[in-house]
Amino acid sequence: MEYMKEAIKQAKKAEAIDEVPIGAVIVKDSKIIARGYNRRETKHNALLHAEIIAIDKACRKLGGWRLPGCEIYVTLEPCPMCMGAIISARIEKLYFGAYDEKSGAAGSVCDLSCALPHKVETTGGVMKEDCTKLLSDFFKKLRAQKSGFGKRGEKNEDK
Repeated sequence: MEYMKEAIKQAKKAEAIDEVPIGAVIVKDSKIIARGYNRRETKHNALLHAEIIAIDKACRKLGGWRLPGCEIYVTLEPCPMCMGAIISARIEKLYFGAYDEKSGAAGSVCDLSCALPHKVETTGGVMKEDCTKLLSDFFKKLRAQKSGFGKRGEKNEDK
């Protein structure tokens, strides 16, 4: 729970810059060694998912592309790209909050966690309600803005 709370803090950093609120932390020997949050909109880069950013930081910190003995905590079930990176980095355990019924690659749409030689022990639904609410509130706000209504349902006027 402690590490997922930190992943949620990272997700809130993404939300603060109008990114989809997804956060990730990587833990080794009971210590957080890397953090990441979604940056693909602000940086205009499809690769900058929370997990990829955290994995990159962890690799640089540990000095190699393999992350044995590491665990990753993510607020949303990883997509196929991120699940592939988790497997490639040899991360041992994945904990995620909300399930992703559209593109989840740890059991929802497909399960890559056991499809390749390196198996990732996966636990979903960690602080599921908190993670799901963070995402659903963000998308409600986004839909309201796109429809021309502000936070309180008041019509936005062009100036």
